This record gives sequence, C-alpha cells and structure tokens, in this order.
Amino acid sequence: MAFHRLTGLVCLIGCIAVPTVAWCNGSAVPLPASTPTSAEMAQVAHVDRPASSAVPSSPGRLPGYGPRVFGSWPTVQQMTDLGRRIFFDAGLSASGRQACASCHDPAHGFGPANALSVQHGGAHLDQAGMRAVPTLRYLVTTVPFTAHFIDDEDGHGEDGGPTGGLTWSGRADTPHEQALIPLFAHNEMANASPADLARRVMHSAYAADFEAAFSGPGERVFDDPARVVSWLASALEVYQQSENEFYPFSSKYDAFMRHQATLSPAEMRGLTLFNAPNKGNCASCHTSSLTSSGGLPRFTDSAYSALGVPRNRAIRANGDPKYFDLGLCANGRFNRSEHDDWCGLFKTPTLRNVATRRAFFHNGVFHSLEQVVRFYATRDSQPERWYPKDTRGKVRKFDDLPARYHGNVNVSAPFGASPGDRPRLTEAEVRDIVTFLNTLTDGWKSPTN
Repeated sequence: MAFHRLTGLVCLIGCIAVPTVAWCNGSAVPLPASTPTSAEMAQVAHVDRPASSAVPSSPGRLPGYGPRVFGSWPTVQQMTDLGRRIFFDAGLSASGRQACASCHDPAHGFGPANALSVQHGGAHLDQAGMRAVPTLRYLVTTVPFTAHFIDDEDGHGEDGGPTGGLTWSGRADTPHEQALIPLFAHNEMANASPADLARRVMHSAYAADFEAAFSGPGERVFDDPARVVSWLASALEVYQQSENEFYPFSSKYDAFMRHQATLSPAEMRGLTLFNAPNKGNCASCHTSSLTSSGGLPRFTDSAYSALGVPRNRAIRANGDPKYFDLGLCANGRFNRSEHDDWCGLFKTPTLRNVATRRAFFHNGVFHSLEQVVRFYATRDSQPERWYPKDTRGKVRKFDDLPARYHGNVNVSAPFGASPGDRPRLTEAEVRDIVTFLNTLTDGWKSPTN
C-alpha cells in the first residue's frame, strides 16, 4: 500500500546536505467565511507565540552539536575555521574552479545564485547535475533514516512513515557521510580518489593549519589520504553548525514569533492560508509553530512525499525516455522490490529562505514561487496546465514517474480535486502565500532601525 503523508507545499527546494528535523506540533483551523480582522487572522493562523521573553533572540547550540572527537583536540574553533576555508576553496575540485560555495552561495541562503534547474561540475565544468541544488541553512540536525518514524510527542505514537536521512533521497545518515558525496561525484568536484583530494589539500593555503589541527603526536595527517578526507568532512560538518551563518533565525517571521515585528495584512492572510488544512495545508509538513521544546520552527518535518511534479526536459538525463529519477526507493540503500511504495518520494525541504531561490522541486522544473503554489492549487483540477498530451490528446499526468508508481502520488489537500473543479486557491490567495513565504528570508531589518 502506498504511504501518503498529509502534506501541503512540500519539496519546494532541495536537501542535499544535512536536513533538519522538525516536529509536527501545530494544527490549523479552517478559514473563516468572511474576510477576517487582524485579531481573527492571528487566531486562525494558529501560531504558538509565547511571551517574547520565552523565545531566545539567538537559538544557541542545537541538540547533537559537537565535533566527532574526544577531549580538546582539535578545538571546535579550529574545525570551524578550517571548515569555512575548505567550503570556499575552489582548488579542491578537479576543475580548480568549483568550491562548495559555488553552488551554495551565502548571499542566497547557501543555495544557488542562478536559476539553473541543475548545476554543472566535473573536471571541465561540463557535467550536468541530476537534481536541483538545495539550501544548506537550517539543516544541521536530523534523525538517521527510519522507515517508521514514531512521533510520540502528543502521546499517540503515530507512524509518520519514512523520515530522516540526508539528501533528496536519504542516501546518507550523517553530515560526515553526506559531505563526501560532492567531493567525489563526477559531475561535481570530481576528485578521482582520496589521494587526489589529499594532494589538493596539501597544496592549499591552509595546509599547515590543517596539518597542525589533525596530526596526532608523532604523526603527519598527510601521510594517510583516508584520514585527510575524514577530517576534511568533519571540518565541513562542524562549520555548517555555525550559528550566525547557518541558522541565524533572522527573518521577519522570526521577529514576529519574538513579538518584535507585525506581519502585514497580506502576510497574515498568507500565513492563514499556509496553515489552513482546507487551503494550502502547507504547515502539515512545513511546520510554522514553535517546537514542543520551544524552538523556532524549521519549516520541514524531514519526511518524504511523491508530488508528481512534471518532467523537466532541461535535465540532460531526461533525454532518455526510459530514465526516471525514482527518489527514495532508488537511493542504493534498499531493495527496490521491497519498497515500491517509496518510488517517486523525495525529501521535504525547509522553506526558510525559499524566496531567494529561482529553481524549485527536486528537478528544478519551476522557476518562481507563484508557479509552485499554482501547481499545488491546480495540479488535479487543471492537469493540462502542467503535463503534456499524448498523440490522442490525452493529458499524460505524472509524466516523470512510471505508471506503476502513480498510486504513490500524494492526493492530500491541496491536491485531490477532480478535473474541472474550482482550484483550491484563488490567484489572490496564491499571491498572499507567496507574500508570506518572503517573510522567511533571513537578514530582515526593522524599518525603524
């Protein structure tokens, strides 16, 4: 039986690095029949905002944080500083022109700066990627992949289905494992071997600092390429836990949660629609309320969903009509025949900083938030807007998924309408949701400052 998680705006962006765990602890109530007042909208939005003193201005260190070493060597500061230098070092790639930051630009929430569906890498920067590049912010905690995530916060112990793990398809369980993927992928940084990468580190501007930090007494880390690679991945892991850079919680929405800002009427309407289960139903997976421990929301539940997004013919691999990116069931960790109900499922990303992006969903098929929200509102009621037709004029719905897996596609609200039905959202409501999503961008400054 296919697993369908109740979901709204799921999988707008990617999670290739270290996806976060969030807790589904906030449910919304239906929209009022008439235009609500600001007070009514605040109630309908159902955002758990405590007294301002209860929400820290800084989130502090997240649970599970810490370098993978014992004692005081190397220090967290050493690993953070080296991780930052590694992250921005294009010299670690086969091309000499591609760093982690080339695709994960700090000015764009550590996501891509361009609108390409997929990025290019390799020794000559001519090898196309297979999926959209994600943001790396707010992805510093996660649970290892589990087929049955039991959320027992409310005492009911409901099975949330496949949850956790890292990347779009859950290929890795730890940030350390994940960091190794782009370093050696042929269409990314394209190092041929650990020795190849170690040689590049040894000739870097920070080689002496790397050796001092990671060489044991009487040892030289560069004598063992495997250790060089392991320490490099650990340094990247610790760097990505830097509070100011990777989880600043500095958006307008965060200020709103701290009682330091007021949402505009359009933003408040968007939040209401975002939470309402009979409208956007986005908060069912992109949680907008405080966590049970009082933490600010990370706008993802780290689960998986099949959304049936259209095939992106701009991706080179999709030129082969027999090729399909099947997501979770084809990540190499499982026997696909035992998990047919996972085919077509991809990780739910955080929506923080989503408005800084210009390519959406795992295949980057859409290039504006308005397109994305309209897709949710009309996928089932107006499928001809999104999918091609066959030679007989019939709409080929879910054309990026083999027909035998179409039963896995999510039909929860805002999906589930019949062709010809009224769209779940009006154009005005689409605009309001997009306006709200813009409040999730970091770096907001009060107009009075």
